Amino acid sequence: MRNHDIKKERRDLYSGRRDRFEIVDVPRMSFLTADGHGDPNTSADYRAVVEALYTTAYAVRAIARKELDRTHTVGPLEGLWSADDLDAFRTRAHDEWNWTLMIVQPEWITSAMVRAAMHHVEKVKDLGAGHRVRFEEYTEGRCVQTLHIGPYDEEGPTIARMHDEFMPAEKLRPRGHHHEIYLSDARRTAPDRLRTLLRQPVEPAHD
Repeated sequence: MRNHDIKKERRDLYSGRRDRFEIVDVPRMSFLTADGHGDPNTSADYRAVVEALYTTAYAVRAIARKELDRTHTVGPLEGLWSADDLDAFRTRAHDEWNWTLMIVQPEWITSAMVRAAMHHVEKVKDLGAGHRVRFEEYTEGRCVQTLHIGPYDEEGPTIARMHDEFMPAEKLRPRGHHHEIYLSDARRTAPDRLRTLLRQPVEPAHD
């Protein structure tokens, strides 16, 4: 049985090079998602959402294997981030952040399979945020992305270069939400070795 791994199948979207900004076109993709607000470093709500997403994602994988005889590696955690003042990202003002956490799903996963997975999870595990998980499509289109290596709180200078140097040089401006893809498991990786893909949807800048 061939295993589907999004990080290998779509290296253009799930890998990058440090200190190199790239322009990519991101198609419509399906995700398990859930929303929240506040500091991800200290929020119990953030941890509850992460647990709910991963528990549901593994249940979906089990159902896909049983019903379709197809298997896949559960994708990395991703986050869409926003704030009323975008400087909150550069200054790392965590309490001002809004977030949507996500785990990408293979194209053969259906809403019926997700509903079945969520129903199973409800019966076997008490998840505080399980009812907040959604299955939805998300289309980013044209984006700028780069790989950050190191602690999350040291992303600010790279984000500033993306917005203040690379985008203006390419006659682009940001749109939508700042997107992060966590390629490393923070529980098992030293902070200085964390690999995070930083992505920003863009559109042509107008004078």
